[in-house]
Amino acid sequence: MVLLVCAIVSYAELVIADIQIGFLQFPPVVIGLFFFLVLVNQPAFIKRFALTPQELILIYCMMVIASMISSRGLMEKLLPALVSVNYFSNPTNNWAELFFPHIRPWMVPFDTQILGPQSISIDFYHQISDTDSIAWGKWLRPMLVWGGLTVLIFGAYLCLAIILRRQWIENEKLTFPLTQLPVEFVDTESSFFFQPYVWIGVALPTIVFSLNGLNQIFPQIPSIPLRHSLNTYFTEKPWQAISYTPLFVSFAATGFFYLLPSQLLFSLWFFFLFTRLQDVIASVFGLRVSSMPLYPTHLHMGYQVMGSYCVLVITYIYTGLPYLRQVLGAQLLKQNRSSDNSITFAFWGLTLSLLGAVIWLVWAGMSPLLAILEIGVVVGLVSIVMARSTAEAGMLMTETSFRPIDFYQLFSTKSSLGAKNLTVLSFFDTIFARDFRGLVLTGFLDGLKISRNVRLNQSWLLIALGLTILTAFCFGAMIQIYLPYKFGGNYMYSYAYSGNSIWAFRDAVPSIEGFDSKYNMTGLIFFILGSVITSVLVFCRYLYWWWPLQPLGYALSASWTLIVFWLPILLAWLLKSSVLRIGGIQKYRQFRPFFMGLVLGEFSMAIVWTAISYFLRVPAPFFPWP
Repeated sequence: MVLLVCAIVSYAELVIADIQIGFLQFPPVVIGLFFFLVLVNQPAFIKRFALTPQELILIYCMMVIASMISSRGLMEKLLPALVSVNYFSNPTNNWAELFFPHIRPWMVPFDTQILGPQSISIDFYHQISDTDSIAWGKWLRPMLVWGGLTVLIFGAYLCLAIILRRQWIENEKLTFPLTQLPVEFVDTESSFFFQPYVWIGVALPTIVFSLNGLNQIFPQIPSIPLRHSLNTYFTEKPWQAISYTPLFVSFAATGFFYLLPSQLLFSLWFFFLFTRLQDVIASVFGLRVSSMPLYPTHLHMGYQVMGSYCVLVITYIYTGLPYLRQVLGAQLLKQNRSSDNSITFAFWGLTLSLLGAVIWLVWAGMSPLLAILEIGVVVGLVSIVMARSTAEAGMLMTETSFRPIDFYQLFSTKSSLGAKNLTVLSFFDTIFARDFRGLVLTGFLDGLKISRNVRLNQSWLLIALGLTILTAFCFGAMIQIYLPYKFGGNYMYSYAYSGNSIWAFRDAVPSIEGFDSKYNMTGLIFFILGSVITSVLVFCRYLYWWWPLQPLGYALSASWTLIVFWLPILLAWLLKSSVLRIGGIQKYRQFRPFFMGLVLGEFSMAIVWTAISYFLRVPAPFFPWP
């Protein structure tokens, strides 16, 4: 199943391109395949050979990690990044002179001594003829080296998940909403598949995506548009200043968010609209508004979010201080050691993994302090808040609004780092520090939570997840090296091959050339503002039980996650609030299977249309989670 997931995700996202089926923290490909697997496991005549709930959940957890690695969690960023800087170099942008001298030969498959595009990169983007062969040998060394860094970072995530497990699952008892549906699937005492509301929910997105898919093949068949833009309705000042605000209609997202607490839903859509209100206010007063580098938000919001993240992590540390003292005391001072050896393994595994990742970056040419900043922000700040967003808020997508280098710019300019630092930084940011969709840390935590629910041996789970990382990396690398040489990167998913893979390099050029040498305090001002607002929200949350605004909603407000899902969140809040007001908790529970059916229907149709597109070579309909 791991290999099947890698193949489906790679083809759907990179070749078909309209079905981003694997990068969500609740991957549609996994839910769809798991749904079919559970159905096949149901009939009475196969009871003798049927999989147990524990075995099914183990397969589910492995598929989740495989999906993330094959998608935006790693492969779709790693492979294009290693050749894009070569392919897109030309005399006009001067990339060869700016970057090539600072790239270690073992980092990339091309020859850094030769200026300009080389065949290994050209063929990757233009495809090769049927008679030519892929230069696998040139890819072997860089994949082994980057695979080493991947093992260190993903190993750190796995160890961090083991440490956070007890605090978040046992002490704070977070709900982990993403685990609800799979548990429902395998519950032998549940009548889930026999409830009419489930199949009514499945039918609605099935009809819509069937019409939209057939419309792609036969234009005379009507379609139901699922994407619009609010910006088209606001063309007059000051409303035209509003950042990109799409209207994506997702049955799955609406259905899933229906399961979340109403107060949390309110905070999420409220703070998203709050970011747009700030845009309008800035326009009214004629303020100059800059964009956050490499993110679809404005600078004033990006730096507010940075401050919010810092306060939230401090809050999580403070809340878990008794547990963290126990962990540190047991490992460093040999005090009150528990019989749980996994904590010892996780503590030292995390320490050594982080140290190894820093050493790797220094070996690649990055300064030690910058390497510590990059790894510290990625693993110790962003990843923890993103993991919290799924464990507490059930976010289907993890994404932030800043990079680690933005912390450096609070006090200095990027140009002060020099060309070598910025070159290595461009690779690392592209692959690990930007676009956190498909963050495997959330998959590890969900796996630990769900295994506890079904009494799955966690030692076996950890071993299975480790093997999944290695398998998905190797097979995912093979298939995603093969596909561009077969179809041509220029003719595949543009975001992966000519978007994310070059943005960090393009952003570094002015700094290398010394054009941004003037320090600006704007970021620091908004960083402080975001820290203050979040602190107030945290204190109000602790002091007043009725306080409706959650600080996590503010931290996520400017992210691509809410840009995509703000409308489904608003719809889910309106529907849930109405149901609770009219019929109470009984009606909420009665309609719950319907909304879960919406998730099943949309995600299953993604699988169906991937198969149809592959076998019939026809275009697939748009699915509203870009």
